[in-house]
Amino acid sequence: MKIIDKKIIAPNVHEMTLAAPGIAEKARAGQFAIAIPNRFSERTPLTLADWDAGKGEVSVVFLEIGDATRDLAALTTGDEMYSFTGPLGQPFDIDKFGKVGLVGGCYGIGGILPAARAMQAAGNEVVAFSEARSSFLLYWNDKLEEAAHDVRYSTSDGSLGRKGHAHDLLAENLEEGEHFDRILAIGCTFMMYRIAQVTRPYQIKTVVSMNPIMIDGTGMCGACRLSIGGKTKFACVDGPHFDGHEVDWDVVLARRKAYLEEEIVAKER
Repeated sequence: MKIIDKKIIAPNVHEMTLAAPGIAEKARAGQFAIAIPNRFSERTPLTLADWDAGKGEVSVVFLEIGDATRDLAALTTGDEMYSFTGPLGQPFDIDKFGKVGLVGGCYGIGGILPAARAMQAAGNEVVAFSEARSSFLLYWNDKLEEAAHDVRYSTSDGSLGRKGHAHDLLAENLEEGEHFDRILAIGCTFMMYRIAQVTRPYQIKTVVSMNPIMIDGTGMCGACRLSIGGKTKFACVDGPHFDGHEVDWDVVLARRKAYLEEEIVAKER
């Protein structure tokens, strides 16, 4: 796959657009692709953040955090990626629910953009929550403001929007009596966990896009297994979207640290 455009859109956050007509033609909100930067790289799942079927282009947003994403970040406009396979996973359940809240943090800000467009097209009132540590780490504000009816920002340092996190802002909105018919969250595991805890007392259907360790992305290896409502599910084929109130978060948080030491060693090397 040839890289059409590659740029840094926030510190450590990269946007990459690839020529991938087959994927662009079939992509739906919530699906992902497996990227392999070079023949020796790991397989990295990336949420499809945008696409244009007419141009045959697909865009992804990723956070440079480990060995595999460092390989991805090293690629630039004009380079060819060794492999980019998709669309994979189940798309979001898109229907006319009423008022929908979409929560995005880090790379997840890019992930909620297709959902915002699809939910609005289905006749929903869409409220987007965009979260970062500071305003300079936010991106695609203009795209989100175009795709959603309302965008609410939260930053840890209070430089834009409410000071705090997205779950703080959502909790405040719910306490004030605002009603949501559905919540979708994409981002770091802890953020999605906190969102699910905030909505649980209100019994709001809360869909989280899970990001466990994944290898093949087709249901064969079992590395991305999760416990959902007491049953084993594979994020790559059964998900990646699940009811946040049914996820066994203790298992998820523990298993995501499985290769932390190896990642540190890889960086040192």
